[in-house]
Amino acid sequence: MSDPISAAWERLDALQPATLETLFANDPERAAKLSRRLEFRLGELGDVGMLLDWSKTHLDDEALGAFEDLAEACDFPRMREALFSGGIVNPTEGRAANHGAMRGSGPEPEVEEAGALLARMGMLAGAIHDDALGEVKHLIHIGIGGSALGPAMAVDALTRDGARVDVHVVSNIDGLALEQAFAACDPATTLVAIASKTFTTTETMTNAASALKWLGERGVSDPYGRVIALTANPEVAVEWGVDETRILPFPESVGGRYSIWSSIGFPVALACGMDDFRALLAGAKAMDDHFRTSDGRANAPLLAAFADQYYARLRGCQTRAVFAYDERLALLPDYLQQLEMESNGKRVTVDGEPVERPTAAVTWGGVGTDAQHAVFQLLHQGTHLVPVDFIASIAPGDLLDPAHHRSLLMNCLAQGAALMAGSEADDPARCYPGDRPSAMILVDDIDAATLGALIAFHEHRTFANAVLMRINPFDQFGVELGKALAKRIDAGEGDFDPSTTALMKAAGLA
Repeated sequence: MSDPISAAWERLDALQPATLETLFANDPERAAKLSRRLEFRLGELGDVGMLLDWSKTHLDDEALGAFEDLAEACDFPRMREALFSGGIVNPTEGRAANHGAMRGSGPEPEVEEAGALLARMGMLAGAIHDDALGEVKHLIHIGIGGSALGPAMAVDALTRDGARVDVHVVSNIDGLALEQAFAACDPATTLVAIASKTFTTTETMTNAASALKWLGERGVSDPYGRVIALTANPEVAVEWGVDETRILPFPESVGGRYSIWSSIGFPVALACGMDDFRALLAGAKAMDDHFRTSDGRANAPLLAAFADQYYARLRGCQTRAVFAYDERLALLPDYLQQLEMESNGKRVTVDGEPVERPTAAVTWGGVGTDAQHAVFQLLHQGTHLVPVDFIASIAPGDLLDPAHHRSLLMNCLAQGAALMAGSEADDPARCYPGDRPSAMILVDDIDAATLGALIAFHEHRTFANAVLMRINPFDQFGVELGKALAKRIDAGEGDFDPSTTALMKAAGLA
């Protein structure tokens, strides 16, 4: 007899999918059944409203029932509670994942600690805004991975109308990236934030040293006095030379790609103000509450994960595309790439056994109508089946003629309709097969609270996918191998394959 997990997958394997056109024809209520309108009232921090529509996917009642059975077989309710209660959800490293506590969702001691750390960050940000550290116009934020992608995305989304402090996020070890930030900043009015969990990350610390050298060479008498450290290892930051009053710690149990809610979000607070940062946290907390208290297909992140599993594991889709029809969300696809691919790009289960099916799809995407003229040809007429997520805002981000935003939304909705419907023609080159899936997230506006809810939605979607695949989304050992080999090249140690050896010589590294 099959175990419950295998039995659920056997049931899913046996599905005979109908076309999207047939699914809608057979169920006049389909759009309503597979849409969720989420509304979160957050008082003075604002309101969040979003419509999530998964009706243009091939999920039907039979598939949804099978996926709900799979979630139960994978012990999803217990795993979800462990996430919020501080249980070990990262078994390879024996850790909890306490990023939820940073926004008020977690065990009381961790939530209290997060509140104290948030207050500390608020005091420092307020002091800077009040010129207690002298006039500050610029912040160069140095980090990599989650220490850069989250702050860059949020600052870009929330400061289109201007920022209290001009923030430049630098992650690349390529010196051109740092020089570009230098060129935009006046060293006399610039602070440097160094974001590193361990405060030893090679790329980050190399860039940090160059930033301090730049400050010193441009007349700043005490470059270390311009540094803010964002780290889970404050002792090392002190040893490096940072004043302990300028260190904003965060817990070791907060992973990098989940760290925007911690002091890693300091650039957001500095650029937008603490009110906006608190609204970001509140929006995420509201999504936490929905995810924690809703079951089965009524749970929006879990429903999205059902669709992800359907296409990756049953239909063999190797990629999933995300297109933000809003310039304020231009960096969201980049952010989601790390969140999803670093979390779920695994090949063994939580028990250390090889996975039997594909895990994370390759996440990619772009922005609005730009992408239509670049990659949508493949989506409409190529041979690959690619599920697409569209994200758009009802309210515009600009003050121009409303025709701009109306055209943007029309194009967004038209693309989803065209992917589904396709079009016949006598000329085969002008035929569109249709029956291609898409989902829509339509938010009321792009503000701090909505952005927080949107990010948390994708975090929980990623976690739900991991539970359904029985993998650990919180370790990232694959990131380390290349770093280790780079250190060996730097030290002149070890034997490499003939190609790498020849390339090292050609590049002047050997």
